[in-house]
Amino acid sequence: MVLADVVEALSGARPEIFAPIAIQHIAIDSRTARADSLFVALKGEQHDGHTFIRDAFDRGAVAALAESRAKAQGLGPRVHFVEMDSDPPTSVAGLQPSPALALPIVLIVRDSLAALQKFAAYWRRKFPNAKTIGVTGSVGKSSTKELIAAVLRRRYVILKTAGNLNNEIGLPLSILQMNATHTRAVLEMGTYARGEIRALCEIAQPEIGVVTNVGPSHLERLGSLEKIAEAKSELIHALPRAGVAILNADDARVSAMRAKSRARVFSFGLDPRADLWADEIEGLGLDGIAFQLHYRAEKFPVRVPLLGRHSVHTALAAASVGVVEELGWDEIVRGLQDQSAQLRLIAVPGENNTTILDDSYNASPASSLAALNLLADLTGRKIAVMGDMLELGNWEEDAHQIVGGRAAQVAQILLAVGARGKKIGEAARAAGLAREQVFFAATNANAIEILRDVIHAGDFILVKGSRGAHMELIVNALARAREQERH
Repeated sequence: MVLADVVEALSGARPEIFAPIAIQHIAIDSRTARADSLFVALKGEQHDGHTFIRDAFDRGAVAALAESRAKAQGLGPRVHFVEMDSDPPTSVAGLQPSPALALPIVLIVRDSLAALQKFAAYWRRKFPNAKTIGVTGSVGKSSTKELIAAVLRRRYVILKTAGNLNNEIGLPLSILQMNATHTRAVLEMGTYARGEIRALCEIAQPEIGVVTNVGPSHLERLGSLEKIAEAKSELIHALPRAGVAILNADDARVSAMRAKSRARVFSFGLDPRADLWADEIEGLGLDGIAFQLHYRAEKFPVRVPLLGRHSVHTALAAASVGVVEELGWDEIVRGLQDQSAQLRLIAVPGENNTTILDDSYNASPASSLAALNLLADLTGRKIAVMGDMLELGNWEEDAHQIVGGRAAQVAQILLAVGARGKKIGEAARAAGLAREQVFFAATNANAIEILRDVIHAGDFILVKGSRGAHMELIVNALARAREQERH
């Protein structure tokens, strides 16, 4: 892309003087800016990106989006300002088609975030042959996105959301990575409020939409499961008539989204009435899961490296996209067996010859119960390290008690971390886990100390908590200690 693309996206005019200025990278953090970057100055809760424009230019950025000259002052005389709201955009005095084009340019816009989103929508339209698959849901959307990409990669050149860049900033940044080689884009879509997924769809223009489930994640912000379902259904409502809505038939709220779809509906689940369904599910512990996959009159035995029986729904969602995209079953099954697609819950070696089940990425009641179910499938002494589950609103008390009850059935040792995690430990004791089997830690540092006193060689240690609990610190400490033992 070139700076002329940015100007055209935001103003409709395309001054050719900007055409020679290459944009190789979009940065929202000045520390990641480099040669040929466009820096987007965003206002955050902690910092205002306008104060870092100079730093971005010092690192090689050739242009920036800013909201006013006043905010972008102090950049020196060599910086040129272009008012994007004028018609046409003001020209840059003294700027000629020459090496002088490398001089930094600041494009002044009303709203930097809105400008980033508008540019992303423009860039998406430049690649009409690249079909977009949108993925949303309360639990498992990142893992589902990864597995869908692994399946489609058997035939197509894939662009996918990096990490969890699934919001109003991350999704535009993902789309701006698109180029002419990409034939499919798999984009994760998250939400904290009604209308957010609708806005993401206006940018991404999905033709296939996948909804994994509806659960109490972000209940504190959205207020009820019904409102969560309405927010997730915005993806289905946005699909064109020629598109396909891929819905989890085992989740009543997701299945009900069929009524909101003008696109064709394809369902998956454990119910034989679904278009694609599975049975004979077998948990293989750390070796993955096995099941029978059914489609029309065909039946396929499948074994995949995904951890936990709950992962069958992830596999079914990804296989459904493969079916809709008319891949062969050999391509679909090879994609499902891609080891790199195991994103969320992973097994890593830990201190004192233990095995850590790292599920510290995030936590909800459903994902916590699923992780405990995996722990139950393993043979050996089981330790559950359970932390806070956040943003559950009025369901917080009940949710932590339910998880505590299941932990009492599965674990020989339960370590409850944090103020909300304490409720899990109390519920486990109430459910019959002996007092000496339940430990409490106020902080992750306390948890690491306690674990080092109680773990034995051969233990399986599940570490699970919401992202805000930062329980990856526990995983990292035990994993580092294992590395030191080996050396």
